[in-house]
Amino acid sequence: MAEQKRSFEQAASRLEEIVRRMEQGDVPLEESMALFEEGTALMRQCTTLLNQAEQKVRKLVAGPDGGPVEAPMEGEEQV
Repeated sequence: MAEQKRSFEQAASRLEEIVRRMEQGDVPLEESMALFEEGTALMRQCTTLLNQAEQKVRKLVAGPDGGPVEAPMEGEEQV
């Protein structure tokens, strides 16, 4: 199954839909397996997107002593 590129919100929404469907307990085995596979792919995608977002938030630069200091986000005033 080809992975579709979705936004985080779209992927999370579809994942919630899959979980709700599987929790009902009336999904045939073959369909359950397909949903499980889709769900695991969506989890990987969400995790990747969250990790990328975290890296952007933790944008680090070298401080005067060479150690890392947090840099302000673009458009953010430095206090």
